[in-house]
Amino acid sequence: MLKQDKFFHFKPFLLFLFTGFSLVSVVLSKIPLGSKLSVEENNSWVSPNGDFAIGFFSHSDQPNQYSVGIRFNSKSIPVSKQTVVWVAGAEISVGNKSYFQLSQSGELVLVDSFKGVTVWSSKTSRSAVVSGVLRDDGNLVLQDEMGSVVWQSFDNPSDTILPGQSLSIYKTLRAASKNSVSSYYSLYMNASGQLQLKWESDVVYWTSGNPFASNLSAVLTSDGILQLVDQTLKPMWSVFGEDHNDTVNFRSLRLDADGNLRMYSWEADSKSWRAVWQAVENQCDVFATCGHHGVCVFNASGSPECQCPFKITSDPNSKCFAQDCKSASSMITYKNTFLYEIYPPTDSIVLTSLQQCKILCLRNSMCTAATYTNDGTAECRMKTTPYFSGYSGPSLSSISFIKTCSDPLPVDPNSSGSSSAQSPAKRTYWLSIPCLVGAVSGTFVLFAVIQLALGCYIYRRRNLIWKKAALAYTGGNSKGLMMLSFAEIKEITGNFKYQIGPKMYRGVLPNHQPVAIKDLETSVEERKFRAVVSKIGSIHHRNLVKLDGYCCELSQRILVYEYVKNGSVLKHMEDDELSKRLTWRRRVNICLDVARAICYLHTGCREFVSHGNLKCENVILDKNYEAKVSEFGLGIVHPEASCVREKDVEDFGKMMLILVTGCLQVGEVCEWAYKEWLQGHPERAVDNRMDDGFDIEELERTLRTAFWCLQSDERMRPSMGEVVKVLEGTLTVDPPPPPFAGLSLPAEELSLTSGSAS
Repeated sequence: MLKQDKFFHFKPFLLFLFTGFSLVSVVLSKIPLGSKLSVEENNSWVSPNGDFAIGFFSHSDQPNQYSVGIRFNSKSIPVSKQTVVWVAGAEISVGNKSYFQLSQSGELVLVDSFKGVTVWSSKTSRSAVVSGVLRDDGNLVLQDEMGSVVWQSFDNPSDTILPGQSLSIYKTLRAASKNSVSSYYSLYMNASGQLQLKWESDVVYWTSGNPFASNLSAVLTSDGILQLVDQTLKPMWSVFGEDHNDTVNFRSLRLDADGNLRMYSWEADSKSWRAVWQAVENQCDVFATCGHHGVCVFNASGSPECQCPFKITSDPNSKCFAQDCKSASSMITYKNTFLYEIYPPTDSIVLTSLQQCKILCLRNSMCTAATYTNDGTAECRMKTTPYFSGYSGPSLSSISFIKTCSDPLPVDPNSSGSSSAQSPAKRTYWLSIPCLVGAVSGTFVLFAVIQLALGCYIYRRRNLIWKKAALAYTGGNSKGLMMLSFAEIKEITGNFKYQIGPKMYRGVLPNHQPVAIKDLETSVEERKFRAVVSKIGSIHHRNLVKLDGYCCELSQRILVYEYVKNGSVLKHMEDDELSKRLTWRRRVNICLDVARAICYLHTGCREFVSHGNLKCENVILDKNYEAKVSEFGLGIVHPEASCVREKDVEDFGKMMLILVTGCLQVGEVCEWAYKEWLQGHPERAVDNRMDDGFDIEELERTLRTAFWCLQSDERMRPSMGEVVKVLEGTLTVDPPPPPFAGLSLPAEELSLTSGSAS
């Protein structure tokens, strides 16, 4: 730790004003402690040669939202082409009152001063940092008194690699998010020396040449070559840009938002960036290229086109989803087309014939589409999700079938419309009609009047809720939330008859859609409640429970959530029989699902959102035991926990220990579990109600992560982004110090356990 009374001497620095960039730029040989960049001052730090600068930049799609990052800054590159090569905290954005500082304690911090929250830091306050420097190669470095590198941006890449920078084992590039699908693209260096492009954690759609060698790193050379090199820098695998060995001043390797990895060169003549190599030649081969928007077709122009087999629309943002057929349906055949589910790929695979594959899907009410591989394997891959993607091309042998609804015909196509063509039987029937009408007309009129009156009453009574829901989606409420009265809440819950959790009840809307009703039992002021609900209603993530509506009437503050089938994690952990359903694999996946959800709240929303009350009862499991987090963003209900990032991390650590140990009293378990881990017996801490066993490497990684999250010193707790990477296996985790006072970690134990994390 640096002492406050210690003095350091810095080399002089030079100040330049670049009016063309509308920035106050400071060219520094060293960045002194205390130096600050702010959104309001619009200043930046510039490398000595002027090629790179670090400062705040705005988001074109997010008004008044800013990030801090390193960008190209050469005078030969127009301002509009000065692409960003590194971002502090990756997806983190802040408001217009924020600043970025090298603090007096030697730590880079990004502070959203409007909220008073440090949203990212280099975590170097105890590393004796005395200065920083933005080097001529674009690397932001923190140094100690001896000039040694303590921290550098090259070791913490976002979506770009520069010449001289390396991507080592378990390091990851993450594509910038343009939607909920693109945010899952990553480039990963695995233990076998492979570069892999992945969607989420388990879908690999591109792999580099593999020499099956350990300790390799990926590097981009200044002459336009991407290489895998060993520890002696000997190339083991290489790909070349179209202009390799040409004189090019600036190059970069970037994982773009469309999931493709590309090498870029700056062309001085055309003043533009040119892609001189890309990993996936056919963009349709990138998993989920069309996301929710249908089937990818690579057309003659060389660019992918997303086509929806269910509808014709000119809106590129319109989702493409399977219809819910209430009655008859038919199958449309798409040749040379392969379909796959994206959340997650869980096809039901049957070995059968082409025709039988079509029939099986048609007869299965849950099946929305099917793909027959037709490559000799005779696999019929049936999908049950309304959302799937795919690709099409003449070289594909697979054939797909998509179920569509058969609309009823408005008229009888066999009717001739001519009375003269009627048969005798029909004429007899026609003559009998007046008699029948006369006989029943009185009864019919009376019956109709009664039915009409009763129908009107039921319609007005039962359909109030659905009217409001429809209004919400047609302009009555821009967030698409139902606004229900307390009387309507009582009606859809049967007067709170079916309790499914603490203050949580099951309800059914008039359209038969099940919902979960949460009574907050709070008297928070109406204006504040509506503002928070509006904010929560705009947040969407696959691991967050969707908010459908709310009630704000007199003293009632009630939320209407989507109904998730299997109930809470707490319910499963409290019941010995239900807990057996939570296998080791499911428990690990629950931890990862929740981590992704909280990470999205912290860094993926336009504004930082704290959960504030994360616990097992607020984590719900769907029919596939995928976890969804509810009751997020309710700082008004739990004001002591609002906007506290570290509390979310601590609560997540507690939940992890509960899932591993099966013990709900975390305070009593933490020290015992830590000692078992420290003594080399982590298996003793595992819930013995699991019958399927566990993975020892995953157990080690999970326990280490939990203990880091539970550190009593909040500054030592990881960000949720780091937690996600560790649980995905793309980031290593060091042995943690004791998460509580009174226990130390011996040096011999530290060295004993430090090599076992994966």
